[in-house]
Amino acid sequence: MQNDIDRADRRAERRFQIQVQRNLNRNFAAHLVHGMLGQTGFRLLNAPTFLPAYIMLLSGGSNLAVGFSSALQSFGMMLTPMIGANLIEHRKKVLPVAFSTGWGMRGMVLAIALSGLILPPPLALWAIMLFLAVFGLFQGMQGVIFSFLMAKVIPVSKRGRLTGMRNFLAGIISAVVAWLSGQFLLGDTPTPAGYSYTFILAFLLTSIGLTALVAVREPEPPTVRPKENLRTRLTQVPSLLRDDPAFTRYVAARALATMGRMAMPFYILHEGAITTLSGATLGILTFAFTISGTFSNLLWGPLGDTKGFRITFLASIGLWVAATLLLMLVSGNLPVTVLVFVGIGAAAQGFQTASQNMTLEFGERNDLPVRLAIAHTTSDIAGTIGPLLGGVLAAFAGYQAVFSTSILFLILGGVVVARYVPEPRKQGEFL
Repeated sequence: MQNDIDRADRRAERRFQIQVQRNLNRNFAAHLVHGMLGQTGFRLLNAPTFLPAYIMLLSGGSNLAVGFSSALQSFGMMLTPMIGANLIEHRKKVLPVAFSTGWGMRGMVLAIALSGLILPPPLALWAIMLFLAVFGLFQGMQGVIFSFLMAKVIPVSKRGRLTGMRNFLAGIISAVVAWLSGQFLLGDTPTPAGYSYTFILAFLLTSIGLTALVAVREPEPPTVRPKENLRTRLTQVPSLLRDDPAFTRYVAARALATMGRMAMPFYILHEGAITTLSGATLGILTFAFTISGTFSNLLWGPLGDTKGFRITFLASIGLWVAATLLLMLVSGNLPVTVLVFVGIGAAAQGFQTASQNMTLEFGERNDLPVRLAIAHTTSDIAGTIGPLLGGVLAAFAGYQAVFSTSILFLILGGVVVARYVPEPRKQGEFL
């Protein structure tokens, strides 16, 4: 009897894999367009240039406001990954849920943009902080849902190629858009309206990208988890972590390295404290940040597909540390600052690519949503604490203290992965 059940399960799995392969080209193209345009828009919002400078302008020069606004976004992201997992792990089709969260995110981008046009600076600042927090709530769910959707329809051997290509194309477009925004929307003296028009452009690009997912043909997996309430699923998390120590150590390392991202909004503020930040300078540095991330994908994606994403994780951390050290040693020199943003852009892209794909390679498919939720939640907790700590350090100890602390956390995360986390593909896991 058990043999008959096992044979039926294997046949169902083969049928599922046949559907994946049959629709691979179509789904690959849809995800490519979605990621390309979606990331183009979101990079304008999440780049360590436009939004921190905008918050600095509205707050009258407050480092604490910059750190607090970044922490609010991460705080929202921290609260909802398990909700996203609970929404989809019992469903055979997750695309409808993906559209709901995706449009919620884009609505918040539009709200952030309109705040600068409609409200006076003090109210605009508070409104933008509120919308960033809600944006983070949707982003926390989206990180789980869209990663799971990609894992369903794109085989592991093609994911690095997909993420590399979409990030490459998104980087080219966003670099050009960032430069144009700096030149023509912000100008020599940036204003709240200029930033608002930049974020309206981000909303339009991300909306077109999300619409591309209507072309996806999502196969139904042979099995899904039974529906459970969120509280019950949360009680199962400790046992999942105990049963997979390699994954648990990876989650801890990712959180440590994410703490190192505390310096992100302060790179541009450090430059602004030394030189005048015109729209042209913001455009150049955002261009450098995005175009370097773009071309680095020609390395990160293929390297991950062939050698595994563990080495990508470690290499990106090493590059990030080197770029931050360069900024600490040489200040007030625009060409050097451009080089720093080139290094940070490439490192941030490698870290994002490695973190996303490594998470997909631990354990079995049915537990993938909750593993994604655990990884996202822990890194988002770190992403909440990091900017707050960075803002306090910047306000009371200076930017050098922020950068030194950032380097320490990056190194700690890299050491944990190097010593205690094996390459997931060598463990014989299902995916």
